[in-house]
Amino acid sequence: MRLTFPVLTLSRGGAQRMITELANRLAEIGHEVVVLLPSHGFVEYEMKCPIITAPATVLTEDDFPYGDVIVSNYYTTVPVAERASRQGKGLHIRLALCYEPNFLPDNNQSFASYGITRNLLVLSRWQQEVIRINHGIKGRIVPVGVDSNFHNMHFRDAPDRPLIVSAIMRRPEGGFSGHREQEYLIQQLDMVKRLHPEVEIYIMTPPAEFAASLSLQALLNTGRYQLRTPGNDNELAYHYNETDIFVSASTNDAGSLPGLEAMRCGAALVTVYSGGNLEYCAHGQNCLMSYRHENRLAADILTLIDDRELRRRLAARGEQDSLRFTWERSVQVFQAELFEMVSRQGT
Repeated sequence: MRLTFPVLTLSRGGAQRMITELANRLAEIGHEVVVLLPSHGFVEYEMKCPIITAPATVLTEDDFPYGDVIVSNYYTTVPVAERASRQGKGLHIRLALCYEPNFLPDNNQSFASYGITRNLLVLSRWQQEVIRINHGIKGRIVPVGVDSNFHNMHFRDAPDRPLIVSAIMRRPEGGFSGHREQEYLIQQLDMVKRLHPEVEIYIMTPPAEFAASLSLQALLNTGRYQLRTPGNDNELAYHYNETDIFVSASTNDAGSLPGLEAMRCGAALVTVYSGGNLEYCAHGQNCLMSYRHENRLAADILTLIDDRELRRRLAARGEQDSLRFTWERSVQVFQAELFEMVSRQGT
């Protein structure tokens, strides 16, 4: 099958990782896959399929090669993918990696984009239901996965090692991180640090984003936190393995990949309900989860600092529960859904 993935960028992040893993693994099993980027797009992942860079900063239908399927994702890629499809360049299928109207600017445009194609894939039951209620389309679920690079290295029991709490922060400039509740996250981590000054708090952020963000630099120059800037999966996995308690404050995620990766690496997860993380989170069984309105994030972190056995039990169960989420499974489901949608084309 010939597939085209029009994307804005492949910078490091959960949504772009999903596209990267699917494109690379589909290419490895014999599909003809191309990624189509605008002229200013950039790629931070190693790609195993051809990349076509368009001549302009905005994709047009003329930039698309002829193929069997076009897989759009972010709402700005949907209209042009549909126009290319109408030119005979492939069946248009949308892989929605988030539900943009809930938390991004221009929600009138992103909301309307869900009326463009009926062929829809989503990441979770929560996302599936939100779109079904708002648009009358029931997307098929393609689950997220975790790469084998992420695993428990078993060095948390080293003697005289401080307890480490970690969280990921992204560049707040640009209006794309509001759903991450990063101000709330820092408020809660500060509370933990005041009550347990012996605990070390690590903030992980992509190196390019840290270099470009004055607000992140100002925060991390206060000396209250230690900075980690993983540049690849091996470094990210190592930092997850440094972590005893991984914290997420995001309130709107279709898949919420970092929490799952941290679980796979043996960290205990403390999280806010974000919708998609119900796919792998069970409060009191493999994590501690709260709703944002409960304002309980710091209290849950403190519970796990004080209760070593609970922390270990949740971490062990979380690691075990994460094992069913693999990219191999994601690709199998994705491929099966593509075949099914292509087979009913025109019906």
